[in-house]
Amino acid sequence: MSADKKKTGNTKISFMVLLVLVVLFIAAGPFYILSEGEQSIVARFGKIVKTEYNAGLKFKIPVIDKVTKYPSKILAWDGESQRIPTREKLFVWVDATARWKIVDPAKFYASVTTINAAQGRLNEIIESSLRTVISQNFLREVVRNSNIINEISRESELIVEGENIEDSVSEDVDSGMKKNIIRDPSGQTQTVVIYDPIEIGRNELSEEMLVAASRLTPEFGVELIDIILRQIKYSDDLTESVYSRMIKDRNQIAQAYRSYGQGKKLEWLGKLTNEQMSIISEANRKANEIKGQADAEATAIYSKAYSKDPEFFEFWRSMESYRQTIPAFSKVFSTGLEYFKYLEDKTPRN
Repeated sequence: MSADKKKTGNTKISFMVLLVLVVLFIAAGPFYILSEGEQSIVARFGKIVKTEYNAGLKFKIPVIDKVTKYPSKILAWDGESQRIPTREKLFVWVDATARWKIVDPAKFYASVTTINAAQGRLNEIIESSLRTVISQNFLREVVRNSNIINEISRESELIVEGENIEDSVSEDVDSGMKKNIIRDPSGQTQTVVIYDPIEIGRNELSEEMLVAASRLTPEFGVELIDIILRQIKYSDDLTESVYSRMIKDRNQIAQAYRSYGQGKKLEWLGKLTNEQMSIISEANRKANEIKGQADAEATAIYSKAYSKDPEFFEFWRSMESYRQTIPAFSKVFSTGLEYFKYLEDKTPRN
């Protein structure tokens, strides 16, 4: 009887111990939840024993196993702006961004372990690819993505009559463009800008950067999705050069407008002078014609009057002549001349 009681007591103790162990096991956390957008690795004594990609309730050995979770969604990389020289040794500030994700959490854990460490590695890799690709290409390839700028139909800055004649061509090294200086037959000039065509373009350069950087990222379980040149700014020295060139170009166009306007002014003044001369000439012609007609009428009247009373007409003409000439005489020594006969003759007339 005592043996049975002893056996029963041992069973109870074993059950209690087992129950305590089960409670302790559950309390130690043998399960963990993997959410959507997460992936995990299970390391046992520092060795990766399991990789989980699907969301759900997962099992681990308490205390022994260590679970590290990583995001499986796409992550962003934003680096600092870099001052990089182009192929023609012109410095630009390049601001880029990239997207990446963890595709092999085991490699990621073994090589970089944390997201911050991965960002540091990406800084080195992406910035190196940026410097390499940009320094091997011209500025126009970096800032432009197509040749549509040369396909746009533009109206002339300065509209002139007559056929334009190409006078000279100059090239701007800073921006890879050529300027055709056009001179029209009247001597006025205008500037027509022709940009050098690009062979690669901004998007293709981004692809080259992605290819160069993607060769190094798989070794720590990361896939680069894309690299985008978000912003490109001229450096201070190049900005000043660009502004100076813009001011010079605007001044050239302004001077062309002023010269063209001055030419138009002289042209209209010439037309005005010619029109004025024409009007005056026509007026003089008409005036002379009217005066001729008037003189003819006056002569006819005089002749008619003379024919009616020749003696009176001669007397009247003499009086008119006296009125005009005698006031101009300072002295008269004799009035015996035929001219003064009406002054001498005192015989009254009927």
